[in-house]
Formats: sequence, structure tokens, C-alpha cells
Amino acid sequence: MSRSPGDEPGQGLVEYALLLVLLTVVVIFILVLLGPSIGDFLAGMLGLLSGQ
Repeated sequence: MSRSPGDEPGQGLVEYALLLVLLTVVVIFILVLLGPSIGDFLAGMLGLLSGQ
């Protein structure tokens, strides 16, 4: 049985790991950009819930 090029053992695991790393970087980038506004929103919601 011959393997096609790009069908190396463990290749799928490496590809999933690379996708996970890429997704993590994107999420961190979005959180850095939106961090202050998310913090303000959560502080406002906590203020409403606590009655201030």
C-alpha cells in the first residue's frame, strides 16, 4: 500500500494543533482590542445588579 504525498503519520494531529494555536492567537488579539470596552460593559452590568 503506498501513501499519497502529504499523508504522513501524525500529520492530522499537527494540523489540528496549528489550527488551535491560530484560533488562540486570534482570540487573544480580539480580547486585547476589545478588552477595555468589555471591562466597562461588565462593570456597568455589575453596577446595575448591585443597585448602584
